[in-house]
Amino acid sequence: MKTLNSNIPEIIKNHKRIAVVGLSPNSMRPSNGVARMMIREGYEVIPVNPGHDEILGQKSYPSLSDIPGEVDLVDVFRQSQYVADIVDEAIKKGVKSIWLQLGVIDEDAAQKALEHGIDVVMDRCWAIEYH
Repeated sequence: MKTLNSNIPEIIKNHKRIAVVGLSPNSMRPSNGVARMMIREGYEVIPVNPGHDEILGQKSYPSLSDIPGEVDLVDVFRQSQYVADIVDEAIKKGVKSIWLQLGVIDEDAAQKALEHGIDVVMDRCWAIEYH
C-alpha cells in the first residue's frame, strides 16, 4: 500500500523525468528556482504551463496529457483548488509519483492518487527534501 510522504528519498533518487506543473518563467518564482536546481542536478524537467512555449530552455506543454512518453514525477506548483484535476490527469498518464509543493494540500486528491498506486508527497518542497 502506498502511503503519503513515505518514499521521499526513493522518489528523489529514482524519478528522473519530472513534469513541473505551474512552472513559471519568472526567475523570482519558487517553481523556477526548484526547476533550475533539478536541471543542475541532472534531472529532466518538463515544463507544464499553457501560457508559454518554452521555459528554462525546455519545451513547455499545456497539460500533462500533451507530454510525449512516460513521466516519473509530477511536481505541482499550482493552488490547491487545481490539484484534483491534475491528479486525474496524472492517473490517466500513468505517472509513478505526485509531489505537491509547500502549501499545496488536497487530502481527497492525494487519497485518490494513492488508491491508484501513485506515491504522493504533500506540502513539502522538493529542493528542501533533496538537500
